[in-house]
Amino acid sequence: MKTTFTTTAMAMALAITGAAHAETKIRLSTYVNESDVRYQGFQHFAELVAEKTDGSVTVDIFPSSTLHGWSEGVDALQGGVSDISWINADNRLPCYVVTSLYPANVNLDQQPALDAAYSDLIREEAANVGLVPLLNSNYSYDQEWWFDGEIEDLGKLDGKLVRSIGPLVSMMIETWGGQPVFVAPKEVFQSAERGVVDGINMGVATYSSWKLWSVMPYMVNANLFYGNIIYMMNKDKFDSLTPEEQTALTEAAAETEAWLQPLYEQWVDEQVAAAVAEGGTEVTLSAEKTAELIASVSEQWKTEVDNACGPDRANTFRELMATHAN
Repeated sequence: MKTTFTTTAMAMALAITGAAHAETKIRLSTYVNESDVRYQGFQHFAELVAEKTDGSVTVDIFPSSTLHGWSEGVDALQGGVSDISWINADNRLPCYVVTSLYPANVNLDQQPALDAAYSDLIREEAANVGLVPLLNSNYSYDQEWWFDGEIEDLGKLDGKLVRSIGPLVSMMIETWGGQPVFVAPKEVFQSAERGVVDGINMGVATYSSWKLWSVMPYMVNANLFYGNIIYMMNKDKFDSLTPEEQTALTEAAAETEAWLQPLYEQWVDEQVAAAVAEGGTEVTLSAEKTAELIASVSEQWKTEVDNACGPDRANTFRELMATHAN
């Protein structure tokens, strides 16, 4: 009996010691590559998480869509392929689909606060499919348009095939007389080079890091969007962490957003300037033209938001946009 008790006690002690030193590994999946400044943001996030949790939680970063494709974020999280992933326009998140990219000319000086408020707005919807909004991307700053040559009017696309990333952009392209074509980020270069598309809607950071200026060097800086691709976490994985670890993750995410914003904006500006110096063209639309283009689609999109979000949440979202309007 003594031997059995001693052995059992030792086993229990070892189990407790092991649990105390257990390390939770989190796999973060992103479509950005390592030359993109946002990759530095993910590295900073991982460093903060390790520091704040004394190493009990570590984050492994998988860039360039190595874990899953552009449209598979929800499936990847629900299936355990990744623990944190970007979430695109997925129909299981209907309000997120119609608000994560929205026709508005917003002031981004307080973007971290704006994005945090937006994340809270769709938090319940995300929880219903087993997700937790965690890290907001600096996305609004640079979602723009490119063509292989000058176009007179973005609002008159005259049948051009233009790369789209989601339903709002597709509706815009169609409203302005073009034809939307879905192309995943990693396939855009080949599509542009082979003439599959005549124009591209994309973020400047992704566009630049994928070296796309050489195939479509004419940029229209239109300032048409509020955009926020949120990186969400598997809710079961998040709930399995201790309260202290959960706080560490959310604090690390918020601190990373504030840390990255000026670096990201500077990097985007440098990429555009470098491309222009090498022969590219940047044309910035007037405030009046931007307002005209937004007005051409806003009423139709208002209906989409009302239907997907419900009137209360839709109105709250529009109030948030109005609070941060230019």
